[in-house]
Amino acid sequence: MASVSNSAVAFTGTTASELLRSSKSGGVDGIPLRTPGKAPLSVKTRHLSVVAKARKVKKHEYPWPEDPDPNVKGGVLTHLSHFKPLKEKSKPVTLDFEKPLVALEKKIIDVRKMANETGLDFSDQIASLENKYQQALKDLYTHLTPIQRVNIARHPNRPTFLDHIFSITEKFVELHGDRAGYDDPAIVTGIGTMDGRRYMFMGHQKGRNTKENIMRNFGMPTPHGYRKALRMMYYADHHGFPIVTFIDTPGAFADLKSEELGQGEAIAHNLRTMFGLKVPIVSIVIGEGGSGGALAIGCANKLLMLENAVFYVASPEACAAILWKTAKAAPKAAEKLKITGPELCKLQVADGIIPEPLGGAHADPSWTSQQIKNAINEAMDELNKMDTEELLKHRMLKFRKIGGFQEGVPVDPIRKVNMKKKEEPVAGKTPVIELECEVEKLKKQISKAKESSSKPTELALNEMIEKLKKEIDLEYSAAVEAMGFKERFLNLRGECLKSNSQDHLMHPVLMDRIEKLSDEFNKGLPTAPNYTSLKYKLDMLKEFSKAKSNLEKKSKGEELKLDINKKLKEVMDQPEMKKKMQALKAEVQKSGASSAADLDDVTKESISKLKKEIELELANVLKSMDLNVEIVRAKELVDQDLKAKVESLKEETNKKIENLMKSSDLKNTTKLLKLEVAKAGKTPDAALKIKIEALEHQIKQKLSAAISSSEIKEKHEELQAEIKALECDGGLNGSLKNDDLKEASSKYDESRVEINLGANRSFT
Repeated sequence: MASVSNSAVAFTGTTASELLRSSKSGGVDGIPLRTPGKAPLSVKTRHLSVVAKARKVKKHEYPWPEDPDPNVKGGVLTHLSHFKPLKEKSKPVTLDFEKPLVALEKKIIDVRKMANETGLDFSDQIASLENKYQQALKDLYTHLTPIQRVNIARHPNRPTFLDHIFSITEKFVELHGDRAGYDDPAIVTGIGTMDGRRYMFMGHQKGRNTKENIMRNFGMPTPHGYRKALRMMYYADHHGFPIVTFIDTPGAFADLKSEELGQGEAIAHNLRTMFGLKVPIVSIVIGEGGSGGALAIGCANKLLMLENAVFYVASPEACAAILWKTAKAAPKAAEKLKITGPELCKLQVADGIIPEPLGGAHADPSWTSQQIKNAINEAMDELNKMDTEELLKHRMLKFRKIGGFQEGVPVDPIRKVNMKKKEEPVAGKTPVIELECEVEKLKKQISKAKESSSKPTELALNEMIEKLKKEIDLEYSAAVEAMGFKERFLNLRGECLKSNSQDHLMHPVLMDRIEKLSDEFNKGLPTAPNYTSLKYKLDMLKEFSKAKSNLEKKSKGEELKLDINKKLKEVMDQPEMKKKMQALKAEVQKSGASSAADLDDVTKESISKLKKEIELELANVLKSMDLNVEIVRAKELVDQDLKAKVESLKEETNKKIENLMKSSDLKNTTKLLKLEVAKAGKTPDAALKIKIEALEHQIKQKLSAAISSSEIKEKHEELQAEIKALECDGGLNGSLKNDDLKEASSKYDESRVEINLGANRSFT
């Protein structure tokens, strides 16, 4: 062993870093050495040889276990594997429009093979074929149709986001996760340096083969991907890193789970946030940019597109299926959608086009990546000169100017010829039987609505009225033509138009001719062949117009009722009114009266006073609503409290008279009057008549003197004054006379309020 330690060991082609890396495992370059007891170790005097056997390991050894979560097949972190070059070269894919080039390419291969086999010089033929191939390729790719560009953008071998990133950056560190437990592999984010500048890169990542496409979900992000991008945007904004986004997606993933997790909300949140970021943003469409899924990371200061990239709101196939009911119309849809770079630059949606090599970006990925790098540097040089306020304004104005239009500009004659002419509907009369069925159906609806006290369908009524008007116009036109009045009406109409165009008053002779022709037509109308159907339609129009008018009145009345009830409630809910009502209730309860008749005069007067206040307040409220308020009372209609006062005065007067009649003086006079009346009989003489009248006059004077000296006279005068006041307000239409007060023969009823709504309308 001494000789082993003293001898020099030569490790050919081994670096220091590899030696350090191998120290942990006890081997060289990650390969563990065998132990002296097990490994065949031969030591020679001059040379030392080490024999080691490599340990079998898995294909990819990652720093996490294969299945950290047994419920998730393949492991939850399998997509975090490093992006590595493909072991197998991608198979060439020939698009349909590229098939003519395949024949030339095959000829070139055959000639070269023949030259190698025979040893003959075919360089001139090969050069000629190559020139033809290049010319054909140039002609093809300089005159691409929109659908051909769509196919190039979807090419399976087209460079992906990470292909470009590793070509243009010196360093790149991928950042994962949305900090909510998810990491969407369809969107990749990370920090990278390019020409000494640090950027935040993010973009859609498609797969390079079927396995990767399944893992990357064909570049269709879920809400987790957009939330990851949002987190990185906030990160970049905080640290001042400019943002570069790469767009290459058919659209956001639209499965049920994504919708449940808030796909629309995630996209909308990104759109709103990107307009407020204070760092420059440049977006590059490297493949296809589909709808909101692309726009969620595409609200930038500069939107650049590769030459054969497309940017659309709906794929050509989807648009064709919607408009032409077949996906075969996709070429036509692609042309109409204006989805290519040149068209979008004309519309000021895109800000620039990055060139691609002939054959597409997949023909020379490194050259394409270099063009992207140059475009990013140029755009960032321009944006870095702006301050924060200018940057935000620039981003806002970029999107504000999209979709501009001009008014008043004449249409190009060529376009006008090709524009589709407006098709006017051909008017035709509805059969009478069909119209009758519709009328009966509508009548049933109206009657049913009346029975159920519900509002009938106004829309159906209005539609029927409009339909009847059109039908009547057609019937009149048919009647005019059948009666031979058409030419006369047309001539008269021309004269009227000529007269109106000259800004003169219509000549009396012309007016007379119009009246005569109208009278003649109306007289002869019953002889028209379609008069029966015309009359039926006119009657129906009249009936439905009346129903509509009644419906409008009813609806207005209901609205007014609701407004009045609302205002009345507001009046009654006033603090002062509530206080008075409560005080009055307490007073009534304190009196212990079981009915209105048992109330004393003071309480009755308080009730009457409060009632008047409420009426006055309500009248003022109604007047504020621009309504005319009138208190109406007929001869028989007097307020209830006035009736009570009259009845009370009557009872009091009768009691006073009875008490007076019981006095001795009046009692004797009354007896004497009865005797004189009995003596006179049916035919009294003149002397007895005079005596009887004198006795009656004497009794009346005594009663009058007794009543005048009491409180009854004062109450009578107060009642008369109140009645006169009501007369002045127009409330009684004739006052209570003295006889009415004495006999109490007037009939009283409650008052009513009439509100005038207009001509021939009232609400009671």
